[in-house]
Amino acid sequence: MARAFLLSVRQLGDPAILRVLLASMAITLAIFVIVGIGLWWTIDVALAGWAWHASLAGVAATIAVALGAWLLFRAVAMLVVGLFADTIVAAVERRHYPAALATARAVSTARGLRMGAASATRVVVVNALCAPLYLALLITGIGTAAAFFVVNGWLLGRDLGDMVAARHLPVAAMRDWRAATTGRRFVLGLAATGLFVVPLLNILAPVIGAAMATHLFHGTRR
Repeated sequence: MARAFLLSVRQLGDPAILRVLLASMAITLAIFVIVGIGLWWTIDVALAGWAWHASLAGVAATIAVALGAWLLFRAVAMLVVGLFADTIVAAVERRHYPAALATARAVSTARGLRMGAASATRVVVVNALCAPLYLALLITGIGTAAAFFVVNGWLLGRDLGDMVAARHLPVAAMRDWRAATTGRRFVLGLAATGLFVVPLLNILAPVIGAAMATHLFHGTRR
């Protein structure tokens, strides 16, 4: 996994990956800006009878977007990167696995978006269901963090792996591949979760995670 991480970081300067990184950052930022403007307008209308309602709406919307970005950034980032995952994987294969690239089947934008949306939905729903567990484990000091990493390592390991496997395996074979690589994908997911919780580095996490998943997939096939 360390080798996959180092190779992925070294390839961040690849023009194809750099374009994806910039585009995904721009789209993610645009989503939060649009949501912020929508919240401001909604709150401003709701508080129209109050003095300084515009300022109050601005403060409330800013706080809501900041909290939402902290809680939902990973879900939004995975949704967005789903649009570009095929480009990232193809760039890694072009450099490191040209034989596999020659037989790969490109994932359509529609399928990539569906996979990204499914990933984002799982992140939100599963973590919401686990919220009582996270709260109960606060008294342990480290239990909440451990549970968060386990849950999200499992989620991200599946989703990042699928982004690569979809280019090379039929649906039935993907299920077998998941079963055969459960441990390695979980380690991948833990690494990606760690990237997501580090400020600034979390911006690169989806791209690095997809690149690492590519190395994992082809490493297991060898």
